[in-house]
Amino acid sequence: MKKGVHKQSGKEVAIKIIKKKDLPHKDKELLMREIDVLKQCQHKYIIQLEDIFENQDYWYIVIELIRGGDLFAFLEKRKFKLSEERASQIAHQIATALFYLHSFGIAHRDLKPENILAVNDDDKSDVKLVDFGLSKTFGPSETSTEAYGTLCYVAPEILLQKPYNKAVDLWSLGIVIHLMLSGTLPFDHKEDREIAKKTIYEEVSFSHPAWQQISPEAKELVSRLLEKDPEERISLELVLQHSWIIRGNKKLIQARRKSSATGDKLAQFVSYSQTNTEEPEESKDEKV
Repeated sequence: MKKGVHKQSGKEVAIKIIKKKDLPHKDKELLMREIDVLKQCQHKYIIQLEDIFENQDYWYIVIELIRGGDLFAFLEKRKFKLSEERASQIAHQIATALFYLHSFGIAHRDLKPENILAVNDDDKSDVKLVDFGLSKTFGPSETSTEAYGTLCYVAPEILLQKPYNKAVDLWSLGIVIHLMLSGTLPFDHKEDREIAKKTIYEEVSFSHPAWQQISPEAKELVSRLLEKDPEERISLELVLQHSWIIRGNKKLIQARRKSSATGDKLAQFVSYSQTNTEEPEESKDEKV
C-alpha cells in the first residue's frame, strides 16, 4: 500500500498496487467483487473508492487514506475498555453502513474488527467498513451455502451448512458489540472445533465480570443479535430503533419508526442510513 495525492481532487489517498502476473484466479475474483461493491457504495461509514487505473502489468486501486488502524487495534490500544456510549456510537455507525449495503442486497459476510477501520487515532474517531472481497449480492428470497467468514464471527447457519441470507451480518455485529463491551468473544476457545461447537450450541453468557457494569439494554441487544435461528434474529431496522443504539436521539428514532410505518422504501432508506450525528430529514419524510 502506497500513499499518494489524487491529482483531480488534491486529496491524500492510499494506493493498492496489485501485480497481474501469476495472480490466482480466485484472488482476481475477490478483487473484482470488491471493486464492484465499492463502485456502488457512497456512504460515510464505508471506505471510499477514488479511482482505478491499470496497465499491462498492474492494477492501481485508489482509495481514501485511513490513518487509525483497524477496530481491534483501536480497542487493544485502549485495553478493551470503552464506555457504553462510545461502543453504542461505533455500533450505530456499523449498523447504518450495513443497512445501506443490505438495501442494495449486499451482505458483507466477513464483518469483524479487522475489517472495520478507525478514520484516525482519536478516541472519538468514526469507523468505516472495508474488505468486500467475500461480499455477496442476494436477490429477493435468495440464499447461499458458501462457507465464508472468520470462525469467531461467523454465524451458526454457515457452520451448519444451511442456506443463509444477509442475517449473517447481524450475527457478526453482535459478536463485535460483545467484544467492544466486554473485551471478550462470546464463543472462544484455543481449538477451532470447540469454537464451532460453542457457536452452534451454546447460548451467549454474560458471566464475565466486565458485564456487571453493562446496562440491561446492551445485554438484551447482544442476545437478540446472537440468536441462533436467523429467522428469530433481530432485524437491522429494529437494531437501528433500539434504545441502546440511539441514545438521546429521539427525533431520529421517530423518523425511522415513521418511515417503517408508512412502508415507503425511499423514506426508510434515507432515515435508516442516517447516523446519530445527523439530523433526520423530516421534510423529505413529509413529502414522500
